[in-house]
Amino acid sequence: MPNPLGSSFSRQIPLRLVSCLNNNAVRYEILHEPLDPSGSGRPSPAPGFIETAVVRAGKQRLLTVTPAGHGVDLKRFARLIGEPVRLETEDEFKWLFPDCALGAIPPFGNLYGLTTWVDNSLSQTENISFFAGTLIDSIRLAYPAYEKIVQPNLGHFTDKKRR
Repeated sequence: MPNPLGSSFSRQIPLRLVSCLNNNAVRYEILHEPLDPSGSGRPSPAPGFIETAVVRAGKQRLLTVTPAGHGVDLKRFARLIGEPVRLETEDEFKWLFPDCALGAIPPFGNLYGLTTWVDNSLSQTENISFFAGTLIDSIRLAYPAYEKIVQPNLGHFTDKKRR
């Protein structure tokens, strides 16, 4: 019997993510998105879609969460946390996320031993959607439920204003 959470690309939504959401009794929706016809292999982001990036600050890795299309302003982020930062390459951090496809890391740094930073432009968002460890599955849930589970640090560090 096929796993209802599985994708056709031999990746499944990480069990640790599903367990976390279920154990915290939050309402969420799993979306199985069609691939983008442009050939990029990724679904077209819906409103409220968020992205993650791994940032290195000294010896520490941090997971940043921004609205889709809003990059991390590294100078602003460095001022916010008080030390120089740089984006890590996928080769540097992929081992931290063995149950996720590259480019589909969910915004739950707490599940992977990383401190999570969320751009404060998301704090007034009603619902968020994000890749759920695969490039074709995403999860939508209320932002307040996400914030309660992850307890991220908040600050303004994107290079664009909220749309």
